Amino acid sequence: MDGGGGASRAVSKGRMGDCVLRRRGFADNEPAETGSAPLRMCENDQQKGVSRGGDLEASQMIRIPFTKAHGARNDFLLTWAHEAPQSRLVEAAVALMDRHAGVGGDGWLLVSPPRGGEPAAIRLFNADGSEAEISGNGTRCAAAFLVDSGLGAEEIPIRTGAGVKNLHLLERKGLLFLFEMNMGEVKTVELRHSLKLSAETREATLIDPGNPQCALFVEDFEFDWKATGAEIEVHPDFPNRTNVSFVRFVDGETLDVRFFERGAGFTMSSGTGSTGAFAAARARGLVGDKVTVQTLAGDLALRWEDGVVRMQGPAEIVAGGEYYWNPEV
Repeated sequence: MDGGGGASRAVSKGRMGDCVLRRRGFADNEPAETGSAPLRMCENDQQKGVSRGGDLEASQMIRIPFTKAHGARNDFLLTWAHEAPQSRLVEAAVALMDRHAGVGGDGWLLVSPPRGGEPAAIRLFNADGSEAEISGNGTRCAAAFLVDSGLGAEEIPIRTGAGVKNLHLLERKGLLFLFEMNMGEVKTVELRHSLKLSAETREATLIDPGNPQCALFVEDFEFDWKATGAEIEVHPDFPNRTNVSFVRFVDGETLDVRFFERGAGFTMSSGTGSTGAFAAARARGLVGDKVTVQTLAGDLALRWEDGVVRMQGPAEIVAGGEYYWNPEV
């Protein structure tokens, strides 16, 4: 996930009710048809007091449809924007993302279909309810969602909080997709920033690939980098918080990276985090125009071409369902 948003952390009051969650592609032991709409299977759809999406009275149980997908194990729930409770999005995001009482995920994507010559659009909410500008992995998941719904072909433009991003479908095998995404221009905000932490002072490179990124170069990961990431995320140097990448230089074409993201915490991979790590290493003269970024979830291939970064990575749709949310519980 590529976290974002300077909003304060929200507290969930929502709980999950009766919901059937099935692996995408399997219903009653039969494979789903390729290209079928996202699977949503829930019991008691006509249950009294259960309403679907929209702006609803607080006393009603709210039913929120979702499709679950992941990009290199950075997982997201996707909902058509018109099916989301528009007046309570922050609360709903926190409830949905709860991995124990909700469905669970690194982020919630609200997807608006292409219409009237305008591209599809997404809004991204982090697990803490804050809103992010963009997620590279999440945008690939949105592209997979659109293609699977019959609303995308080989070229898929998607409007994000960081502008329109163009994705090219390279390969599809069932519900597993491979895309190349134009991440756009990446700005080096500060090549060598002195970051005073509680235990030490570290040097960081500050990058902007569409959201704030702080890259620290390390020899290894044999330290509590998650705790360090949590401290840096809310450091006074970053009034709107920041995403953090810990970058281990392997060779001139390979980086090994760990991620701690704004509003989400530890994630197994990050598209914009990988982009920021690549840009930081390139700005320091460590790598050339092509690099493989190794993450805990696998590799992402990135290249610098004509002033922009292009990233290749997977997106897989894995499940669908409906979440029964009682905001009053």
